[in-house]
Amino acid sequence: MTAPLRLGTRASALATAQSGQIAERVRELTGRAVELVEISTPGDRSHAPVAELGVGVFVSALRDALTAGDIDLAVHSFKDLPTAHPDGLVVAAIPLREDPRDALVTRDGRTLLDLPEGARIGTGAPRRVAQINALGRGFECVPIRGNVDTRINRVTGPSADLDAVVLARAGLSRLGRLGEIGETLDPMFMLPAPAQGALAVECRTADTTLVDELARLDDYQTRAVVTAERALLAALEAGCTAPIAALGEVAEDEDGSYELYLRGAVIQLDGRHAVRLSGTGTLPASTDPAEAAAAVGRALAATLREEGAESLLESVR
Repeated sequence: MTAPLRLGTRASALATAQSGQIAERVRELTGRAVELVEISTPGDRSHAPVAELGVGVFVSALRDALTAGDIDLAVHSFKDLPTAHPDGLVVAAIPLREDPRDALVTRDGRTLLDLPEGARIGTGAPRRVAQINALGRGFECVPIRGNVDTRINRVTGPSADLDAVVLARAGLSRLGRLGEIGETLDPMFMLPAPAQGALAVECRTADTTLVDELARLDDYQTRAVVTAERALLAALEAGCTAPIAALGEVAEDEDGSYELYLRGAVIQLDGRHAVRLSGTGTLPASTDPAEAAAAVGRALAATLREEGAESLLESVR
């Protein structure tokens, strides 16, 4: 009997939920048994703000386990991955992306712009803080860590001390908690993080059979937009905690090719200055879109730099 595939995951409810969903898809597509292996990461053990912990804090232990052969594959929230990829590992699949937008949870179902001046909003992401400050509504952004339950309890629990909290809509969807959202935030004023809502299924490059099997989970359009968003992030030489936002969309042309539309933004933390631009590019119809998509991301990053993004990034480095 073939041994079960060992799928590494963080131990949080969200991580195990999304890893469980991938495990089920792997079982369906390959007929192979899959067991979850919980792995603790430095980010899970620390209470420090994410911006202080550094890039890759939630993925390093999973990658170490993969390299050591303790697990066969790992599932990551793609936005947590460093843009530099380690030797010997490959993102074999990027499944269909969940809605990448941010979501607001409030006590009474209010929208963001319905909150009163001075409302306390929980978020530890500089990108979100910068865009909330840019609204000019006098909101107070409160650093917050913990799992989804912990964060929502800060708003709706018996000891609530916040008026609202901003979370990724994708995470709430995977946990079956969409009903708790007061508002899904319009990307026009809350552009998501690069790769938000997407998952990365990673394994060892040398496990060629598994690489081929996992590739069946891959979604063409998701790979294209996520590649473009992360190429922009890499070209700006900034980590996943920088105040950088990006969102790609793909539309099919009449000739069977695809058009990629990418929006990107770099925002000063106080919200007073921002550079927001967009770019487009054509993707091949029947081959891997990664190279063409990455070119769109790099080109937009270069234009952002030309328009002043570098000085905004220097102010927060």
